[in-house]
Amino acid sequence: MRVVITGATGNVGTSVIGALRDDPRIESILGIARRRPRIELPKTEWAEADVSRTELVPLFQGADAVVHLAWLIQPSRNLSLLRATNVPGSARVFQAVAEAKVPTLVYASSVGAYSPGPKDSRVDESWPTEGIASSFYSRHKAEVERLLDRFEADHPETRVVRLRPALIFKRESAAEQRRLFAGPLLPSFLMNPRFIPVMPSNERLRFQAVHSDDVGEAYHLAIVSDVQGSFNIAAEPELDGPELGRLLQARPIPVPRSLLRGLAALTWHLRLQPSPPGWVDMAFGIPLIDVTRARQELGWTPRYGAGQALLELFEGMREGAGIETPPLSSDAGDPLRAREFSTGIGGKGS
Repeated sequence: MRVVITGATGNVGTSVIGALRDDPRIESILGIARRRPRIELPKTEWAEADVSRTELVPLFQGADAVVHLAWLIQPSRNLSLLRATNVPGSARVFQAVAEAKVPTLVYASSVGAYSPGPKDSRVDESWPTEGIASSFYSRHKAEVERLLDRFEADHPETRVVRLRPALIFKRESAAEQRRLFAGPLLPSFLMNPRFIPVMPSNERLRFQAVHSDDVGEAYHLAIVSDVQGSFNIAAEPELDGPELGRLLQARPIPVPRSLLRGLAALTWHLRLQPSPPGWVDMAFGIPLIDVTRARQELGWTPRYGAGQALLELFEGMREGAGIETPPLSSDAGDPLRAREFSTGIGGKGS
């Protein structure tokens, strides 16, 4: 099989390549990214392309499967740029899959596509995917779900799989995730549990996570099997104030949603960090997800617990971990994180 991956150099993309390269059924992988990485990986070649404007059909021709991971989270202050990649860019990928007659399309949806839901029970893949209105990430994921609905109706000959994972962590993604969500002002040493004495707790602040390598394996299984449809992907246990307190040896303290959202809004508007308050709304709004279908139909079982994945991320942040790809490189921010400051902390692209 020949597999093409858009967004191949990021957190999930590198894990997908890692899951595919040892499978003898996978003969070659084409990793597509906006910037060519320095790293060389088995069975893998690289192509520079931007899904929002590059001609994609020649890159997809001859592929047995296309995995669409390309997505922008920053610059959060330039919504038109983000949407151009996330929504019309995804539409261009889907159209190119049809024109190149690729038999399988695997799309990176997200738990963030779901409409608000329960935190005291779990929802399956039939839960509505209308998103959280105040989160651009969630709105874009919901929009692409509708695009994919139309694509499936128009192209029944294409096998379509949507994965909807929870928060995705691994040690090697630490530098990228700090840049995307925390910004240059977060000192790395603060990611040591001994410097985290308290942890905010709220009955709605309960979420799920999964290790990136386990997500990579879910994509691997989706590619080589004959399944189609949507699959929730998450590990145990659920992460809430008490569980995070146990993991980080911190004391949970009750915090109202309004305070957390207000702090996020204030610090974002003051350009102290790059994440707008819609991320807080999404954390409080999205439901907990049931992964029974992934276990039974994909045969997927996570190797890492949710807490283990989070602790790996914290360790990676303390140690400046990364991989030699442009998104994951530990030196992508330049000395003293100068490039992050120069881009306006979410103000413009890097």
